[in-house]
Amino acid sequence: MKLEDGRRRVVISEVSPEINGGRYAIKRVVGESVVVEATAFADGHDLVRAAVSWRRADVAEWNEAPMSPLAQDRWRGEFVPETIGRYVYRLQAWVDRFHSWRRDLRARAQAGQDLTVDLSIGAELVREAGRRASGVDADQLQSIADLLAGARPPAERVETALGPALLALMDRYPDRSLQSDYERELPLTVDRLKARFSAWYELFPRSCAAEPGRHGTLADCLRRVPEIARMGFDVLYLSPIHPIGESYRKGGNNHVEAAPGDPGSPWAIGAASGGHKAIHPQLGTLDDLHQLVEATRNHGLELALDVAFQCSPDHPYVQQHPQWFRRRPDGSIQYAENPPKKYQDIYPLDFETENWRELWQELKSVVQFWSEQGVRIFRVDNPHTKPFAFWEWLIDEIKREHPETLFLSEAFTRPHVMYELAKRGFTQSYTYFTWRNTKWELTNYFSELTQSEIREFFRANAWPNTPDILPENLQTGGRPAFVTRLLLAATLCANYGIYGPAFELCESRPREPGSEEYLDSEKYEIRHWNLAQSDSLADLIARVNRIRRENPALHSDASLQFHETTNDQLLCYSKQAGGNTVVVVVNLDPDHVHSGWVDIPAERLGDPSGRPCQVHELLSDARFLWRPGRNYVELNPKFAPAHVFRVRQWIRSEHDFEYYL
Repeated sequence: MKLEDGRRRVVISEVSPEINGGRYAIKRVVGESVVVEATAFADGHDLVRAAVSWRRADVAEWNEAPMSPLAQDRWRGEFVPETIGRYVYRLQAWVDRFHSWRRDLRARAQAGQDLTVDLSIGAELVREAGRRASGVDADQLQSIADLLAGARPPAERVETALGPALLALMDRYPDRSLQSDYERELPLTVDRLKARFSAWYELFPRSCAAEPGRHGTLADCLRRVPEIARMGFDVLYLSPIHPIGESYRKGGNNHVEAAPGDPGSPWAIGAASGGHKAIHPQLGTLDDLHQLVEATRNHGLELALDVAFQCSPDHPYVQQHPQWFRRRPDGSIQYAENPPKKYQDIYPLDFETENWRELWQELKSVVQFWSEQGVRIFRVDNPHTKPFAFWEWLIDEIKREHPETLFLSEAFTRPHVMYELAKRGFTQSYTYFTWRNTKWELTNYFSELTQSEIREFFRANAWPNTPDILPENLQTGGRPAFVTRLLLAATLCANYGIYGPAFELCESRPREPGSEEYLDSEKYEIRHWNLAQSDSLADLIARVNRIRRENPALHSDASLQFHETTNDQLLCYSKQAGGNTVVVVVNLDPDHVHSGWVDIPAERLGDPSGRPCQVHELLSDARFLWRPGRNYVELNPKFAPAHVFRVRQWIRSEHDFEYYL
């Protein structure tokens, strides 16, 4: 056992949040509070005090906030980081001799005991504080010490000893010479607001041509920006924009052989015209990309690019760096497989190569290159097929230069793997929302994400569909299913996205029964979308995104709370932020009308007295009178599969209700 100063009596333990013993950082955005709890106690009966300190990792000076006692030796403190970047926080606790003395003095005075010795002890404690102070405070503490030790009547001295003026001075200059420090400093990553609250729209630029039969360009994509902005999105994410290989190119519907004119998969990256730092010649040039970056900015959007670290057989890396690829016994390069599926048009990189350092540096340079073009958001394809250590290093390196950069992890894999990627630095993560359909599934999954330690490092991003995934609920549920999944994604999660135009046009045709692949998938062919289609969800999407922006409760997931319903086809939940409360009720059955009672506790609606309140239905603009407790809801999926209520105000009496309508 290593002996330190044995006079340090306070034990600090059970710190929260603390991820893997402080190995990984918790996450916040600028202006979002960090609430820290810990157990702190000492032997005997002396009182303990505690504090939490924090600083930017690149700044030496610490900030400090006091922690408040809870119950059972538990303490809570809070601080608010004001800039993006990396931080550390720590905890300290110490025996507070003055507070202990003050507590005992009050008890002895109330018992009528002789206080002569106690007042002398207090006088010495105050003198010690005076030596720690300076200026007017030091003089004032010395005067009080003289008074406590002097000949004035005991009652007057006790009144001074227990008074608020002395308490404030002593709290300003505590004796922390024997304080205990928690054994480690804990890391914190602070991102910009878009890390916590964002709406993504995914697009294939090659399908953006105004007329059918033509390969779209970045310039065509630019013309779609105003409409995407009108729908209320703030991130425009493009599928890979790089040259596509010719060798083993896949045909339509993932056919093994491509027909003449088939464009191939954008994820089969690399051709004679370049690799990961090049733009497909038919899409345009770097100047076109710069214009698109600027146009998205001017419309309140931000451009996100795809990072897919894999190569077509025609990628320049294959010839220039053959050591970066794994060879089969016959000498050929191992193509990608997910048995029984084969992806002959893609070569995975071998991260176990002896030349891994060279490989890492080159891949880092890819992200740096697109950062130099003004891109600050990256969606990363299949990160779970590359080493965790690589991502931790790469994200850290990029954020040292551009701390505002955000990384979205597309890893539909086992929970521990998804969570590890988030711990290693990914800003946001795809989720299992795509396959969570029942009340039980949704309640349990999102409770896990928002009410456990996971919320400290894993920021969920809910997608009802992706180019790879047309889930069964969208194949069979018709337009009501699309509306329901949109509302669930947009209100359960502060971050959500859709793959469009397939989503707003309710594309629901699978390649074959039982498949989650789209028929005529954009991954393998150019599609022309009729954006003027009469049943498009574009207007509804715009309304939903406007509701999200106007209600701070929907800007975060930490306040999510589920509520009881008498019908398992009705899901009810709420979120709060300050005085803003949003309550959502969703009919999970796209085929039938469902009704029932939803049970909203009074404290969730803001008034424990039980008075009725007005709720404003934000989709239809209707108003209703609700009371804390049970309220009746009926939802017809063909007309209104969900309600999104904002609690507006409390009603003085029921006959006043018409006034508020």
